[in-house]
Amino acid sequence: MGLDKSFEPVLRFMVVSDIHVHDTETVERERFANAIRYAYDIAESSGSYKKLDALYIVGDFADNGSEASMRATKDIIDRNVKEGTKVILTMASHEYKFDGEEGARRRFAEIFTQPFDTHEVINGFHFIAVTTTGGCNFKEPQKAFARGQLKAAAADDSRKPIFFFQHPHITDTVYGSINWGEDELTAILMDYPQIINFSGHSHAPINDPRSIHQRHFTSLGTGTLSYFELDEFDKITGTIPDDDDKAAQMLIVEADAQNRVRIYPFDVLTNGFFPYTWKIDVPSDPSTFLYTDDRYKTTSVPRFADDAVCSFECADGSVTISFPQAIPADGEQYVNSYDIVIRRSSDNEIVRQLSVWSGYYFTDMPKKISRTVTGLDGGTEYTAEIYPSGFFKNRSRTPLRGAFKTT
Repeated sequence: MGLDKSFEPVLRFMVVSDIHVHDTETVERERFANAIRYAYDIAESSGSYKKLDALYIVGDFADNGSEASMRATKDIIDRNVKEGTKVILTMASHEYKFDGEEGARRRFAEIFTQPFDTHEVINGFHFIAVTTTGGCNFKEPQKAFARGQLKAAAADDSRKPIFFFQHPHITDTVYGSINWGEDELTAILMDYPQIINFSGHSHAPINDPRSIHQRHFTSLGTGTLSYFELDEFDKITGTIPDDDDKAAQMLIVEADAQNRVRIYPFDVLTNGFFPYTWKIDVPSDPSTFLYTDDRYKTTSVPRFADDAVCSFECADGSVTISFPQAIPADGEQYVNSYDIVIRRSSDNEIVRQLSVWSGYYFTDMPKKISRTVTGLDGGTEYTAEIYPSGFFKNRSRTPLRGAFKTT
């Protein structure tokens, strides 16, 4: 899957966040450079419109905000961004880690020579970006800036999308926004349904279908180029999944002359699009929104194939359970996770329950899931039940079952 060939853009830009460029040479620098190069490759291999009009970087671009990390970020931009592409950055908590907010703002102004809060008009579309203060918060100066600039943008053309950027998610919008969201801009943004809001902070995967959300306006998570974190708290690994450092994602965004918008999640590690194209045809009309909380009303659930089997490798008081990926629920591209229930065969009592990720956030997601469970009694017979779950609280009630005996 790639760009929608039937869509004729008059605007194209890329969005990244949470790059975490370190003082020393780390993989994040290469990922950031590749992301920019891939965005140009996408643009230049598209149809009649071959421009990349802007690059928006939505905070935590520098891991600790030191001069070395900021200058390294600037160097990657200078070496890879071509003439005609506007570059805008916002700062947030990680930029303030080195010696506080005052020092970070001084370095930012010197190195990037741009305001902390910006309002750009690119090809007739309004772009508003706000930098946090006090960590990841927004105080009255930032709120006043947002109010004034949004009012001006809407007065220009209330039907056009307004692209709005800040580092933390708006609370209770996209996946990741419960643990990593702020609500200080909510009341301001709610007056403008045409806003398409971009935020990071959570490191949540952008190919999660919950990474786009529409209620009062449209919200999108922007992922990370560094490491994943997820926003569910019952997993055996906690919120940090296995192989969390295999993370490099970005968004490519297009708009056309009719104010329609297309958003394409892209995996930088494999130089390929995820199998989603998010469509916003009338940004100013919430009644047309497709990605609302109504998605949680689904009755479809993921299921295992009829010939699916699970296997067991037993050791003293432990077992490694392996099973294939299930078939996603209707309308979903992946399975989100699996709940594993282990019962003692003699009395059917539950002795262990655990939940594991499917690895959906990897383009090359594993075809089989394996998990070792310890703390079982030796020489004992058990049964295992594996329940696949979708993204919208749609857990299957029909498990994959198997039996094993520990040694």
